[in-house]
Amino acid sequence: MRRFLLKKPFPESQARTGHELTRTIGLASLLLMGIGSTLGTGIFFVLTEAAPMAGPAIILSFLIAAMAAGLTALCYAEVASAIPVSGSCYTYAYMTMGQGFAILVGACLVLEWGVAAAAVAVGWSHYLNEALRLVTGWQIPAVWSISAFQAPTPADPLPHYGNYPAMVMVILCATLLLRGSRQSATINAVLTLLKIGLLTLFAIAVIPAFHGENFEPFIPYGIGGISQAAAIVFFSFVGLDSIVTASEEAIRPHRNIPLAILGALVIVTIIYVLITICSLGAQPITAFATQSAGLSQILLSVTHSPMSSIILSTGAVLSIFSVTLVALYGLSRIYFAMARDGLLPRKLAQLDTKQGIPRQAVFAATLLVVPVAGFVPTKLLWGMVSIGTLGAFIAVAISLILLRKQHPTMPGRFRVPLYPLTPVISIACCLYLILSLDLSVQLAFLGWLCFALIIWSVCGRPNLQTPEEIGTTDTEPNQGKIAT
Repeated sequence: MRRFLLKKPFPESQARTGHELTRTIGLASLLLMGIGSTLGTGIFFVLTEAAPMAGPAIILSFLIAAMAAGLTALCYAEVASAIPVSGSCYTYAYMTMGQGFAILVGACLVLEWGVAAAAVAVGWSHYLNEALRLVTGWQIPAVWSISAFQAPTPADPLPHYGNYPAMVMVILCATLLLRGSRQSATINAVLTLLKIGLLTLFAIAVIPAFHGENFEPFIPYGIGGISQAAAIVFFSFVGLDSIVTASEEAIRPHRNIPLAILGALVIVTIIYVLITICSLGAQPITAFATQSAGLSQILLSVTHSPMSSIILSTGAVLSIFSVTLVALYGLSRIYFAMARDGLLPRKLAQLDTKQGIPRQAVFAATLLVVPVAGFVPTKLLWGMVSIGTLGAFIAVAISLILLRKQHPTMPGRFRVPLYPLTPVISIACCLYLILSLDLSVQLAFLGWLCFALIIWSVCGRPNLQTPEEIGTTDTEPNQGKIAT
């Protein structure tokens, strides 16, 4: 229990060790990082999964999820501006609650980033297949493009050997990350602008086919359907956390982190709602259940022009790349932070002497995500990402409350409005969404947390640190650099 409650010192009490990341990412890149890693998942993939659950009221599901994410974003903004270091809410939990709680939050973040990277890679492969079909008339056979554990259906009775396009996509993202944070941020910015342009063109193209009767009845499956769909589409707001994972690499983090989080949330929510309304107006709600590359197929049925669908599918293949890129980036930085604290092998905290990036952590993240993308069914991926993210968001709100009590005079940080009401409501919203998920997802999540605690208790003890050791490192002092 003493180890479980052992806390990490706050940044101002730690000496610089030459083991910190380089501050190279500005406000514009942070904002585009948040938009790029968030925008797309809910519209390109999750919309077709969740719309049959809620009917046209899926619009309300997005707004509920956005409200929960918004409350947490405010909490994130204050805590991240006060503690601008790598590790996101894992680090916050370590500093405010203790090592054992940090392990549990770290397990949530592995689900959030690792499984999210895999889930988006799987969705990307659907759009790749749709683009290939439209351009060449040929598709990658289902046996090589569907999870090996996906149950056969009457329409697809053959066994599957794995989603190999998704696995290749993850490897490509890892290759790009190894080139450095600044280059990755630049490419993400370009792909994000491309994505916004594609969604704008989609909205313009389907407006002529808008039919108001597609919204009747608006709530066919009651409040339960709206809640269940909201818990799934919450996955759509996972990328906001990517801004926080870049805290240690952000320029002027006390100012730029809060601005980037809140700006990305507002922009993404507006786009999600507008595209959802356009999609619902363009086709009956029953059509969503049979679509995998949803927006592309909607556009084809509305315009009857293969060229427009080709443009959207090809653009989606390129732009969705940024979501997996940032998710893999987030997972590698979580590994880096935990390894720097001695809770994972210290080798994962070593920084490349030229690029100043944790190469070993990127390799480890890739080794986790590749098999998940290739072999785990999509529906399980969405639920696990959502519940892992909700668990992490609860930890952020609790960390804020404890931070206010433990360090009430900490200067130079964003202040959450309506405190303490805001973090309390945030916790309540997240718990409500967790309870709205399937029981199988909840049980799998509890099993994952228990597994994390077992690994910590059995394998983590030799690396556990005393308060005097935390903040030091056994690596060479020239392995990292700090921009002044």
